[in-house]
Amino acid sequence: MKIAVRYFSRGGNTKKLADAIADAVGVTAETTDVPLTEDVDILFLGSSVYAFGVDDHVKDFIEGIDVTIGKVVGFSTAALVNSTYQQVDKLLEAKGIPHAKEEFYCKGSFGIMHKGRPNAEDLAHAATFAKEVAEF
Repeated sequence: MKIAVRYFSRGGNTKKLADAIADAVGVTAETTDVPLTEDVDILFLGSSVYAFGVDDHVKDFIEGIDVTIGKVVGFSTAALVNSTYQQVDKLLEAKGIPHAKEEFYCKGSFGIMHKGRPNAEDLAHAATFAKEVAEF
């Protein structure tokens, strides 16, 4: 099974999740600046919510996908809203790319809110989630 992990992170919260997920499934996490160059069965795609929207880096990455993807599995962090699922789903649907119903979300630290998140427990849950999705 071919698996890739891509993410965008301004403050490092989503990067922490990306690294935990990638380690769990035996691949390297790359930023959304690194395009996919081959077909994958599962793309773990990490994003965060900035001003209640998905960052343009993620939008541009999705728009630039020109390989076959079995399914995209999202993961995200945010201080205020609960996930980026619906926003990313619309972008993927426009490209005809399947979006799994499963997703991983946890709070991310922002200023004084949710200090220390994602924490070790969050990262362990992200790794378990990735293994379950990839059936490891």
